[in-house]
Amino acid sequence: MKSGTSVSERPRAPWIVGVSGASGTPFAASVLRGLLHAGESVDLVVSRASRLTLLDETGIAFRDAHWREDLRGWLARGADGGPDTFAVPDDVLDRVRYWGAGDLAAGPSSGSYPAKGMLIVPASTACVAGVALGLSKDLLQRAASVTLKERRTLVVAVRETPLSGQTLKQMVALDEAGAVVLPASPAFYAGATHIQDLVDFVAGRVLDAAGVPHQLYRRWEGELGGGSRERP
Repeated sequence: MKSGTSVSERPRAPWIVGVSGASGTPFAASVLRGLLHAGESVDLVVSRASRLTLLDETGIAFRDAHWREDLRGWLARGADGGPDTFAVPDDVLDRVRYWGAGDLAAGPSSGSYPAKGMLIVPASTACVAGVALGLSKDLLQRAASVTLKERRTLVVAVRETPLSGQTLKQMVALDEAGAVVLPASPAFYAGATHIQDLVDFVAGRVLDAAGVPHQLYRRWEGELGGGSRERP
């Protein structure tokens, strides 16, 4: 142990968030905002395919050299396309570390790298297949494989419909390996009145699976008609 280092000091232990090329970048933004609002640290991996989806869905070109600026614009954007829906302070972004998808020497590629777990939001069927088969073709898949082998929490938010038989088999394989397979399926009992409410419901369920506290949606309380009442 180095001189001056206290055993009580805890190393940074982030949630790894992987964004694959499936449609649904607002889901990823909501999960990221939820993690950061809860005071969590985040390691972000954005796949090459997801950059095309992000550009198509938001108009944001995510660049390695300007990731912080681009991430700010992404997180500030509402699901309805509003560019300044959410505030993104500098101190919040300070808790994010970005890793390039092609960097297989990055921290999350090793089991000795401290992390709480990994959330893949959204997860394409190609991503599901790659993780289920252990291909590790890029950092996103490698980090997911590491998360499974280290018995850490892995949540895979699948965003595809309909699902082929092969993909269903791969989802079963992920479940058997210990992952939480969480289709991006919003519910309506929470009283959604805006597209952001539907997005936040899915993001909230992802955070529920990770054990991260949030207030992204109204929870079921056992009373019919709760969705028609205004939120407190």
